[in-house]
Amino acid sequence: MIKIFVLKIIFVLIFFTKNVFADEASRWLKNEIDLILSAYSNNNISNEERFSLIETTINENFAGTGIAKFIAGNAWKVASKDTKKGYVESFKRHLALNIASMMQGYSEQTYELYDSKVDKNNVILIDMEIFSDTGSVVITWRLKSSKDRYFVIDLLVADISLVVTKRSEFNSMLKNVDYDLSEFNKILMNQNLESYNKLVN
Repeated sequence: MIKIFVLKIIFVLIFFTKNVFADEASRWLKNEIDLILSAYSNNNISNEERFSLIETTINENFAGTGIAKFIAGNAWKVASKDTKKGYVESFKRHLALNIASMMQGYSEQTYELYDSKVDKNNVILIDMEIFSDTGSVVITWRLKSSKDRYFVIDLLVADISLVVTKRSEFNSMLKNVDYDLSEFNKILMNQNLESYNKLVN
């Protein structure tokens, strides 16, 4: 009887700790989102400055190396150290340009973080609903805690994983260069340059 009681207490403590953990992550995420949205609400900030803010956020708060490695698949394994480093940098910029491009349509939409939990793999899941005149869309942020801070490891837009989508997209491009990450880097860098010029002009 005592053993069952102790186990129940442990279960409650674990559940409570995970909830507190998830709530803390939600507050962190809200601060990061509000920082970017405030930049897009300020007409005195240039497109270059807005993109710089997003790129800094990506570099600091996304698990860029882990995501990039997963997306590259087998091409990562045979690449040199310098090639991998260049690829990670280009990938992070590619991700920032994608998000900045989506943000161009921002016009004071509102959002709500309405649910946060920790799954069995200690991944924090935070649901966010974005509201507009035409309806709403749900985004689930997947976060991991490491070194006393949080990192975004994936985004699910209407249950579609950004990471899985990018892996499929990149795999098609890598296939065209026989999975040579060095050659792929050249393509990605050119794409990034083209996207950046469109974004800021």
